Amino acid sequence: MATMNLGILAHADAGKTTVTEQLLLLSGSIRRAGSVDEGTTQTDWMEVERRRGISVRAAAAVLACGDTRIQLIDTPGHVDFLGEVERSLAVLDGAVLVVSSVEGVQAQTRVLWRALEKMGIPVLLLINKVDRVGCDLPGVLEQLRQECSPHLLPVQEVEGEGTEDCRVFPAKRFREDALACAAEYDDELAEAYLEDRPVEPERLEKALRDGTAQRKLFPVLFGSAKKGVGMEELLQSIVAYLPTASGRDDAPLSAVVYQVDHDPSMGKAAHLRVFSGCLKNRDSVPLPGGQGEQKITQIRRFSGQKAVDVGVIHSGEIGAVYGLSGIRAGDVIGQAPPRGFCRLAVPLLRVQAFPADPEQLPALTQALGELSQEDPLLDLEWIPESREPHLHITGKIQLEVLEEVVRERYGLSVRFSDPTVIYKETPASAAEGEEVYLAPKPCWAIVRLLVEPLPRGSGIVFESAIKEKELPYRYQNHVRQSLPQALKQGCRGWEVTDAKFTLIGGQHHHVHTHPLDFFVATPVAVQRALVNSGTILLEPMVRVTLSASEELLGKVIRDLVAMRGEFDTPVLHKGLFTLEATLPVSTSLDYPVVFRSMTSGKGIYASEFLGYRECPPGEGQDAPRRGVDPLDHAKWILYARSAMQ
Repeated sequence: MATMNLGILAHADAGKTTVTEQLLLLSGSIRRAGSVDEGTTQTDWMEVERRRGISVRAAAAVLACGDTRIQLIDTPGHVDFLGEVERSLAVLDGAVLVVSSVEGVQAQTRVLWRALEKMGIPVLLLINKVDRVGCDLPGVLEQLRQECSPHLLPVQEVEGEGTEDCRVFPAKRFREDALACAAEYDDELAEAYLEDRPVEPERLEKALRDGTAQRKLFPVLFGSAKKGVGMEELLQSIVAYLPTASGRDDAPLSAVVYQVDHDPSMGKAAHLRVFSGCLKNRDSVPLPGGQGEQKITQIRRFSGQKAVDVGVIHSGEIGAVYGLSGIRAGDVIGQAPPRGFCRLAVPLLRVQAFPADPEQLPALTQALGELSQEDPLLDLEWIPESREPHLHITGKIQLEVLEEVVRERYGLSVRFSDPTVIYKETPASAAEGEEVYLAPKPCWAIVRLLVEPLPRGSGIVFESAIKEKELPYRYQNHVRQSLPQALKQGCRGWEVTDAKFTLIGGQHHHVHTHPLDFFVATPVAVQRALVNSGTILLEPMVRVTLSASEELLGKVIRDLVAMRGEFDTPVLHKGLFTLEATLPVSTSLDYPVVFRSMTSGKGIYASEFLGYRECPPGEGQDAPRRGVDPLDHAKWILYARSAMQ
């Protein structure tokens, strides 16, 4: 039986979880479709998901259609949980992107489309909710052509759109339109099309399947998941157009962990996709980063909250393995997979966690540590000097959900500080920094670094300009390994980015150098280089789209100006305005709530992360130094040596 790993993706409230329920029902996997409103769906099984009516975590489900087994992953639609989507994309063979027929292409839709495009994932488009009043199928199709791809192939037509009696049927000109689309990338069919020669149905079907797999064609379907309209056609199209998994069991092992959770009785579960090779019970698995091996104790396959023991995960399959306590979400096991990760979620806010009872701080920190293994973007930071746990978050909804999860899973009450914006800093100019670490003996490490600013979005680049005879490569590698931690805090207390560090000098001693000396010396050289360079504060920016009644335009523009926003010329249409603007996160953090109140909940506010840019003088804020400052030389040497023993 062929296997397909399928993702269901959408902007929040486009109906993707209801689509998932209908596919499970049609395949016979469930007897009755659940309801998001009633909290009875298969893939939204967490209490917080059922209570709020939103997907918080990616969830797997299994169904069969003909001779194809579909391992489906229902992903969250809310922007605060993009990290789940980011990791899920890495294990997919194909995706269904659900778009509302009323709201059309939204901010999250654009983010998802760009990610699917970057990762080369074949896509079917489903225009959902065709029964809703106000649906605009021609408008949404044109929007998709303009903002996603012109190579769309509508497979169906809709009768009675905007009514409860709507239905879908095959497009009258499907064969002609399909041949015209396929002729754009298939030379043989292009000749037949131009010469008006007949084409065998099987030949056209193969061309459409190949074109979809190569992202040269995007079939479009219509439906109402709530009414069950068009769902049978969607299931058949998934099997007809999207590719199945490939890979061999006898090939070297390559697997990606897309999700981690903790079972009270079984321990840590690593949900993964095997791209090649296979995993069996009792297999020893190499952990990432050379951390040794651990043995698999059990293998299960999940469908919603239900699980069955399978004993083996073959190439191309998804499953959950137990016994790998050292694994984290996002880890790669064995060889690198054919497709990497596409960064979607960028935490822009930081909070401190406080237990209701101070004596519960150790338990709370341990709980947050487990949650950080499940979502590495939380990036739990424990500051031992002040006994403070800090987390990175993407939004306030995520914070509310975290509070509920900690209470329900661990029985702990937690409150969080008001979110503060995560700034970054970057070197202002090229400069050098040096550390000569020769005492107290035994030690010997000399590190000389050159730091240079890079364009925005470049991240950190390291290279060495010295040969092994000046400094052995193993010590040069120690300098490289030290950089990420050394750059967590710059001169102004924020993470350093968009900089190139070049190792331009170094020295060791064949007797006195300790294996860890360069881990002690590098942070000092880094900080001295940054002090000599000076650093520039960077602030996060978001691109927002606002739409509301035309009479509110003046007030909205005044608000944007007050928030240091930059905006395009508003578009006016049928009494509404649509406006795109660039805003600092620091000034616009609470504006979505203000905007919803201003528009009585009728306005549309969508945002996506744009990047970091220089903060104007007088704006932004420095962060207090956490931990021991490497520039406090004597204290740093004492701290670093004791910490590394």
